[in-house]
Amino acid sequence: MTSVVVFDYGFGNVRSMVRALANLDLDVTLTSDYRQSLEADGLVVPGVGAFAACMEGLHKVRGDRVVTDRLRLGRPVLGVCVGEQVMFQHGSEHGVPAAGLGLIGGTVGPLDADVVPHMGWDTVEAPENSTLLDGLDGARFYFVHSYAAAEATPLGPDAAPVDFGDAPQHVGWCTYGRSRFVASYERGPLFATQFHPEKSAEAGARLLRNWVGIL
Repeated sequence: MTSVVVFDYGFGNVRSMVRALANLDLDVTLTSDYRQSLEADGLVVPGVGAFAACMEGLHKVRGDRVVTDRLRLGRPVLGVCVGEQVMFQHGSEHGVPAAGLGLIGGTVGPLDADVVPHMGWDTVEAPENSTLLDGLDGARFYFVHSYAAAEATPLGPDAAPVDFGDAPQHVGWCTYGRSRFVASYERGPLFATQFHPEKSAEAGARLLRNWVGIL
């Protein structure tokens, strides 16, 4: 049976993610154990809260090392919401700048909109050759966030802790207010979504099935 760890570092709606994955007949474990997280077929990094606090939580349980070690071994990782944001180089939330994991070039900043947070259902523009959004171009997903990345740059081994080689990046986009932001990201074994697939009904279940299909 395919094994997936939902990484438990104190930030995220972990129970809803565990249920969504369990509904796909997977062996799902909620843990922060390094070895178990490293060796599972798939690792999900959820996240709810402030960027800097989530990074601090990851560091405390070696979550940063788990993610980078898995990616170096070519083992898939899926970041969700702030779990996507921490994959970027930098974040600035509530006036607190913090370094991210540095796997994606770019900075997470505040949305430019009349009403924040961006909360509710919205459409995502899927990139070509997307694994996550295969069959889901224009689908609606559930968002809850006030910050996002406005760009995503593929980093080389001189700038990132992981060498992705010549793997192309695939970026999905969403527009809210005056902001066009990264809604999904894929490069090699790294996958991430700003929205919550575990709360996105059938579209979210389809996305998770797409991801599980490559494990």
